[in-house]
Amino acid sequence: MTEVIVDRRQPVTLVGAGVLGAQDLALSLGLAPTLVAADGGALHALEAGHLPEAVIGDLDSLPQELRADIPAGRLHHVSEQTTTDFDKALRMIRAPLVIAVGFMGGRIDHQLAGFNTLLQPHPSPCVLLGAQEVVFHLRAPFSLPMEAGEVVSLFPMQPVRGRSEGLEWPIDGLELDPMARIGTSNRATGPLRLEADGPGLLVILPRARLADVVAALV
Repeated sequence: MTEVIVDRRQPVTLVGAGVLGAQDLALSLGLAPTLVAADGGALHALEAGHLPEAVIGDLDSLPQELRADIPAGRLHHVSEQTTTDFDKALRMIRAPLVIAVGFMGGRIDHQLAGFNTLLQPHPSPCVLLGAQEVVFHLRAPFSLPMEAGEVVSLFPMQPVRGRSEGLEWPIDGLELDPMARIGTSNRATGPLRLEADGPGLLVILPRARLADVVAALV
C-alpha cells in the first residue's frame, strides 16, 4: 500500500513545475488551503512566498540551493521512475479534493501525461486548472449549475458510455471513444448533470467554474 504523506479534511493545492498563471496559486489556495509541491513545483511555491507542507517526487527538478529553504522532514523522495511526479504526489495525498496547478500549458507531452494521471486510482479526486479550462475525471455522477451556451467538452480516454442532462447534444446511448466519437465543444442548455458507466471520461469546463466544480466534487 502506498504511504499517505498528506492527510487533510480540506481540499489540497498541488503545485507542479510547469507553466503557472499569475493568479493560479492564489486562486487555488483560496479554495484548497493546504499547499503541497510536486518536485520542482516547490520553486513556484517559494517564489510566491509559500512554504509547502510537503514536497513529493524524485526531486531531480528541485535545485540543490533551494533544499536548504525547506525543512528536511517536508522533503519526500520517491525514487521510482515509472510514474510522473504528478502521479507520485497524488498517490500520497488523501483529501476531499486536489486542485493541481502548474501542470497545464507548456509542453504538450506534459499535458497528455497529466490527463493520463487523472485516470489513475488515486485516493482523492483531482481538478487540473488551466489558463482557460478546468479538467477532471468523471468518477461519479456530477451536477453543476450552468448557463445556456457555456462550453462543455467531454473527452474519452477509452471507450465509455454515459448519460447527460442539460447538454445541447446529449450523450445518452452513445459510445464515446478516442478512436471514433468524442464529445468536445458541446454546450450547456442550463443546469448540467453527467454520469458515466465506467472510468475514462474527462470533463472540460470553463475556468470560471472552478469554485462550482470544487463544491460539486467535494
